[in-house]
Amino acid sequence: MTTIEGNCREVCEATEFVTIVTTGDDGPHVVGNWGDYMRALGIKPDTIVLPAGRYHQTEQNLRKNNRIQLLVASKKVQGTRSPGQGYLIVGTAEIVSSGEIADAVKARFRWARGAMVVHVEEVKSQL
Repeated sequence: MTTIEGNCREVCEATEFVTIVTTGDDGPHVVGNWGDYMRALGIKPDTIVLPAGRYHQTEQNLRKNNRIQLLVASKKVQGTRSPGQGYLIVGTAEIVSSGEIADAVKARFRWARGAMVVHVEEVKSQL
């Protein structure tokens, strides 16, 4: 699957937490964000926008290598083999601090310095 649709959308709508992985000079770098923040900004089939507060190391990593992975999961959504379902969302990302998207994020989340815009390329079931 290459877009957020069907069961993956259900999981995104139910997840409590989003795990975010980028790659830096020291290997994988892991941060997170709240699922309700992702939902508040709208989940499009090929784009996810998250508020960026600190994310300084994440931004530095994305400047060198814009590849990103997100992991979402929820026990509220029936899985293929068990209660609960997870998805790995793979793509590219950037941190934007100005423009229409950044302004919308800053208006909703006063603490945000900008937006992390994730361009979805692949979605993989995890359970």
